[in-house]
Amino acid sequence: MAIGATIHTFTVQLSDVDRGVYDELNLRVARHPSETAPYMLTRVVAYCLEYEEGIAFSEGVAATDEPAVMVKDMTGALVAWVEVGAPDAARLHTGSMKAERVAVYTHRDPDKVAAAWAGKRIHRADEVRLYSFEPGFVERLSEAIERRNTATLTRTEGRVYLELNGASGDSEMFSRSAD
Repeated sequence: MAIGATIHTFTVQLSDVDRGVYDELNLRVARHPSETAPYMLTRVVAYCLEYEEGIAFSEGVAATDEPAVMVKDMTGALVAWVEVGAPDAARLHTGSMKAERVAVYTHRDPDKVAAAWAGKRIHRADEVRLYSFEPGFVERLSEAIERRNTATLTRTEGRVYLELNGASGDSEMFSRSAD
């Protein structure tokens, strides 16, 4: 955990109808002092939407050689490399060399995020998925973050519904490849 990090807890009722995943998650998230609330909330949402056995947070913005979220199999092999925000092409290239699957979840303008990768070398770029939400969705809900959080996250038919500490919103979830 990073020095000076603030620990936030999230109790999340997850209903991912699109993948058939239903669970209650109890998450402890270390928020680095330089990490914005929208970035942290995007990390939590990415974790939930990628949830499977072996998933874990890295040290967040303090981790230089790991993604924000990762999935390892029973042998410890890296299965999924999940970035948050606007990672550079080099991180995606590294991730796609190390893991079977790479995804990026962003609360930023996806066109600008993808434009930064144009013409850069990314291993299996056509398989790297960039997920984004409607403008303002993450930012509005991040205002409701407290130290202890209760949330309900539902994904159905490509739409995400999030209730966080009484605040709620929904957004279409957009997906495209990195190339």
